[in-house]
Amino acid sequence: QATAKAVDLIRMAVAKVRRNRALAPIRIPVTKRAMVIGGGVAGIQAALDIADAGYEVVLVEREPSIGGKMAGLSETFPTLDCSQCILTPRMVDVGQHPRITLHTYSEVQEVQGFVGNFKVTVRKKARYVDINKCTGCGQCWNACPAKKNLSEFDYGLGNRPAIYVPFPQAVPARPVIDAANCIRLTKGKCGICAKKCQTGAIKYDDQDELVTEEVGAVVMATGYQLYQIGKRGAQEKLAGYGEYGYGRYKDVIDSLQFERLVSASGPTSGEIRRPSDGREPKTVVFISCVGSRDNAKGLSYCSKICCMYNAKHTMLYKHKVHDGESHVFYMDIRSGGKNYDEFVRRAIEQDGAHYHRGRVSKITEENGKLIVRGVDTLVGEPLTVEADLVVLASAMSPAAGAPELAQKLNVSYDEFGFLSESHPKLRPVETNAAGVFVCGACQGPKDIPESVAQASAVAGKVLVMFSQPELTREPEVAQVAESLCAACYSCVRACPYTAIEKAEVRDRQGRLIKYTARVNPGLCMGCGTCVAICPSKSVDLEGFTEQQVYAMVEALE
Repeated sequence: QATAKAVDLIRMAVAKVRRNRALAPIRIPVTKRAMVIGGGVAGIQAALDIADAGYEVVLVEREPSIGGKMAGLSETFPTLDCSQCILTPRMVDVGQHPRITLHTYSEVQEVQGFVGNFKVTVRKKARYVDINKCTGCGQCWNACPAKKNLSEFDYGLGNRPAIYVPFPQAVPARPVIDAANCIRLTKGKCGICAKKCQTGAIKYDDQDELVTEEVGAVVMATGYQLYQIGKRGAQEKLAGYGEYGYGRYKDVIDSLQFERLVSASGPTSGEIRRPSDGREPKTVVFISCVGSRDNAKGLSYCSKICCMYNAKHTMLYKHKVHDGESHVFYMDIRSGGKNYDEFVRRAIEQDGAHYHRGRVSKITEENGKLIVRGVDTLVGEPLTVEADLVVLASAMSPAAGAPELAQKLNVSYDEFGFLSESHPKLRPVETNAAGVFVCGACQGPKDIPESVAQASAVAGKVLVMFSQPELTREPEVAQVAESLCAACYSCVRACPYTAIEKAEVRDRQGRLIKYTARVNPGLCMGCGTCVAICPSKSVDLEGFTEQQVYAMVEALE
């Protein structure tokens, strides 16, 4: 039977090859210029690696400064290095690099083109400050009377003026005016910042600007946000954790807010104070897996870094409040990584953190204390802790707007909004859209070392693409017989790679003869969806034509 099957396979292959026609490799010119979307640690690493190799990079960041979430951290595990000490020099390198064009306070508006030849329209939002004239002296934000606006960088724990620099180490170190809270822009009064500015950099009539950048490769490094903890999360199907009192009790905060409390550049200058009354908390409870690994109320996946930063937070708390007591409620301790498990053991054995294996059922407030009710499954008994502060280790989820951006770039994403790689083992930083790459937490929960490693891997892929004057690819792509095409455009709607476009056929005098569909060989992946869906059978796949397929079937005996 095996021999008979082999004979059939050879007979089918010969029948197919007899009907082959000569195909030439597809050659695509390459614009040797890359765009990186997202200015966190992964985007910064990718941009610097590509630029240091000699190619131009356009870095787009929607916040007023690059740095991402890492810029707001106090220290990093497992070495407890100062986050800003590590990141700030890299941010400065990006700002001063001659081959990096930086678009902050900007978002991608539209993407056209294909691998090697993308045209990306970037919307530069109005800053109301001319950064070319501004010297960053600080007189404007020091004089601004509207100082009671919640700081986004401090996650609502501190205040900032209406004209502000997000944080002292920001790149670019130039302010932006919050139009929603500026007295001049909302009421037509004030204007103190313009009077104080000696260079005339304030522009109250500033408008959004559209800039088109031509690039050959796009790197998506859009990062993450924390899961919404309240009664209902950002996704309506999620029940949330209303019983934890987040948003109702001031002293129930999330992990990034705690990072700002322990940071020397934070709203309390590094002193751990309760948001409600400013007192030093003597008992702090850290709750793991808030939103993670919970099909009923949150998200099914593990956020990967929560166990580690909970251990870090207990250490930082103990280092600042020596007579304090920390409790951690956890499901499992997942500390896979170099020196990671040792780090957790150090938190327990040297810094005295109390770990309780179990979930918290409810948090209430009584007489200025937070009553945390849970269970310790190792002991087999209920457990109640009177806490001064509760920190929720929220799940990591994709940054807001990531799925919409993925749709503009024709990149697939999973049910949670994380961008999908082309192959989890063999092509972990490439996507199903040729020329578009992913790195960092936009692809899935990961820590800083893994994000940086992935960013350098992406840079390597981009450099491989730029190493040749043009891209060469196999010619097994779809072709439309335009004389037969009925212009129903079923293929246009069905193509997952947007490789088919509407076209016109005209004569030499420019007169319209007919409408047709046309395949862009630079985008086509040869999946054959259009062949299957075409009602007029006018689409064929080169190398696998209908005649070849029929010949293979007829060759069977």
